[in-house]
Amino acid sequence: MKIAFIGLGNMGTPMATNLVNAGHQVVVFDLVESAIQTLKTAGAQSASSAAEAARGAEVIVSMLPAGAHVKGLYLGQENQPGLLDALDGKPLIIDASTIAPEDARLVAETARERGLSYLDAPVSGGVGGAKAGTLTFIVGGDEAGFEQAKPVLEAMGKNVFHAGESGAGQVAKICNNMLLSILMSGTAEALALGVKNGLDPAVLSEIMKQSSGGNWALNVYNPWPGVMENAPASNDYQGGFLVDLMTKDLGLAWQMALESKAAVPMGSQARNLYVQHAAQGNGRLDFSSIQRFYRAGEE
Repeated sequence: MKIAFIGLGNMGTPMATNLVNAGHQVVVFDLVESAIQTLKTAGAQSASSAAEAARGAEVIVSMLPAGAHVKGLYLGQENQPGLLDALDGKPLIIDASTIAPEDARLVAETARERGLSYLDAPVSGGVGGAKAGTLTFIVGGDEAGFEQAKPVLEAMGKNVFHAGESGAGQVAKICNNMLLSILMSGTAEALALGVKNGLDPAVLSEIMKQSSGGNWALNVYNPWPGVMENAPASNDYQGGFLVDLMTKDLGLAWQMALESKAAVPMGSQARNLYVQHAAQGNGRLDFSSIQRFYRAGEE
């Protein structure tokens, strides 16, 4: 298939590379020229604009930081037309960004008015999952679009779920990331307590992994440096899922809770922790660096 891929950050670059490796004809665009060059080396074609990348595409995949970028791309901004008004065909549109559900619904409705199918398909699995092609896609949109998208998504991920109608993928992803932040901050807190009372962090991690405290952070993403070789914590918290992005997602969860009058006391506390952590200059580090919050004064 001819696929346009727009947005080549930490996640988008390996995702687009996996589409190339699966045999698709991939045309990429990003505002960062070095990211485009990386994909050209992998075998993709490059474009000088999103509209050029989408020309003649059967599928468009976008992976952008926030709702404002998604709406700007598809709906336009500052008197510039959006991509929905510049397409020369009827490609399936898959947005893998994590954005507010109402933003996804707005773009989806505008696409429907133009006879286009738009899916919100945020991902879970981090940069490691993107590189390995084991991401989980959580898809919102109509059933026909979902079935059409599955072969493309399965080239980038291991699990593909249809959460419901437009916006449902975003709701599920926001709930997942709120829980992830709670698990990561709780894991970091427990590890710091154990170490301050004389335990080896690797030994404590193994004990908790095999006990009732076991969770994803302990199993595959340990936040204590040196415990897990391939985790960002052992690379000075470089790469991975940025604190700034987790803070954004927790803001989306908070807004969703306000609008639905849902109680999220633990989610609110996790958001406060990450906002403070980001304000201390850690926004560009991996979100597991919340461990440093509990080690203040030690390092």
